[in-house]
Amino acid sequence: MRNNIKNLVLNHLEQGKSLTQAEAITLFDSFRLSSVIHCLRNAGHNIVTHWERNDLKPGHHARYELKSFTTN
Repeated sequence: MRNNIKNLVLNHLEQGKSLTQAEAITLFDSFRLSSVIHCLRNAGHNIVTHWERNDLKPGHHARYELKSFTTN
């Protein structure tokens, strides 16, 4: 996996922003956000997953957030 994608995602999360797969595609051209999140978690980053209902079709999607910036 390219380190620059991991760094881009981590920097995004460290700014207190959350991220979905659709946003990762738009912002970083990354189609494997769950893999990036997995690598970041293995590196010791405390990233939480929030499951959200899709607005346009049935189902759910994940929104990732760095725990130190969560509001819960």
